Amino acid sequence: MTNETTEAVAQDDARHADKMAKKKAARDKIMATKTDEKGLVIVHTGKGKGKSSAAFGMIFRHIAHGKPCAVVQFIKGAMWTGERDLIEKHFSDVCQFHTMGEGFTWETQDRARDVAAAAAAWEKAKELIRDERNSMVLLDEINIALRYDYLDVSEVVAFLKDEKPYMTHVVLTGRNAKDDLIEAADLVTEMELIKHPFRSGIKGQPGVEF
Repeated sequence: MTNETTEAVAQDDARHADKMAKKKAARDKIMATKTDEKGLVIVHTGKGKGKSSAAFGMIFRHIAHGKPCAVVQFIKGAMWTGERDLIEKHFSDVCQFHTMGEGFTWETQDRARDVAAAAAAWEKAKELIRDERNSMVLLDEINIALRYDYLDVSEVVAFLKDEKPYMTHVVLTGRNAKDDLIEAADLVTEMELIKHPFRSGIKGQPGVEF
C-alpha cells in the first residue's frame, strides 16, 4: 500500500469516526428526552407472516425478565403450537396460557359458536388485563374476531382506554386490524407480504408456522 493510499484510508477513517461521533451525540440528545414509561397498546397486523411470532418474542422477553404475563388465543384451538407447548411445560409459573378459540371460522362453519368463543376469550382477556400483576397480555388473533364482528371494536377500544392498568402492555395480533383500534394504539406494525411459500405449494411447517 502506497503512502498516498494509506493517507487516503486514514482520512476516510477519520471522516467516518467524526460522522459517527456526531450521529451518536444527536442520538444521545434525543434519547435523553425519552424518560417516560407506560403500558403500551401494540397492534401487529398486515398480510405478511410474523405477527404472532413477533408478539411471542415479546412474551418470551417478559418471561426472561421474570415478569408475569399471559396469552389468550382467540382463533387457534385444537391445533398444537410450539409456543404453547413450551410455555405450558416450562414457564407456566410466569405466563398463563389460554387457548379459547375453536379454529378458523371456515373450519367451525358455525357463526354462533364463533361469536360465543370470541366472547368467552374476551372475558378472559379482560380478567387478565385487569390483574395488575400481569405486565403484558397477548391477545393472539383478536383482530380476526374483530374483523368478522364477533366482538365490538368500540367495546375493546373503550376497555383498553378506560380499564387497562397504566403500566400493562397489551398486544393485539391478526390481519385487517380495524381503524379504531389502530387509532387507539401506541405502536402499530404492518407486516407486508412480499413472498410466501404457500403460493408455491409449500404447507405450514413446524418451527416456522407453528
